[in-house]
Amino acid sequence: MPSVPLCAAALLFDPSEDAPMNDFLQALRTQRWDDHRYYHHSRINQSLHLLSALGFVVAYGLLFTDPALAALVAWGWSMVSRQAGHFFFEPKGYDAINQATHEHKEDIKVGYNLRRKVVLMAVWALSPLLVWAQPDLLGLLEPHTDWRGFAHNVGLVWLAVGLGGLLLRVLQLALQHNLQTGLVWAVKIVTDPFHDIRLYHKAPWYLLQGQWLEPGHRSR
Repeated sequence: MPSVPLCAAALLFDPSEDAPMNDFLQALRTQRWDDHRYYHHSRINQSLHLLSALGFVVAYGLLFTDPALAALVAWGWSMVSRQAGHFFFEPKGYDAINQATHEHKEDIKVGYNLRRKVVLMAVWALSPLLVWAQPDLLGLLEPHTDWRGFAHNVGLVWLAVGLGGLLLRVLQLALQHNLQTGLVWAVKIVTDPFHDIRLYHKAPWYLLQGQWLEPGHRSR
């Protein structure tokens, strides 16, 4: 018969207590894998994601010293290169490797599919016009007096657009599925730059060798 200390230890380290965290991490792995196998066939897209990830790492560092500049880097460098890979270089025909149509992949996309990305990028592109037309943005900003001040205010607006887009999609996923799905996606988005560097750091080398598409998306 097990001793009292052993029974207490068994209760303290009951694996079932880690089930929520295990479910969360498994859901994170699943979202990352689906994102990779469905939307990152092109080596050009992967290389642009690597470039984007490096920019996001720089932006993360700038968040602590200059949030406006961080947003300018994140949107102007990282988001442009990242979404260019999706819009212009990723195949959009029938996915024979995963046996799925582009329309099916768009329908089951957890995060921003191409339709939602068009809306998000349109808001981003048009927001500087709002700052130009309303320099104080209804009292939320200090009006700019030169181009540096304008760029600073645009950066602050872009930061708000990014955070707003993140929170809005988390809320949508929570309502459509559950809160964990939304939170998992948020964690995935925030950590994607580090994951992309690990995953796609060899993509430019493969591209130089003439490999335009990654083979074998089936193997995990």
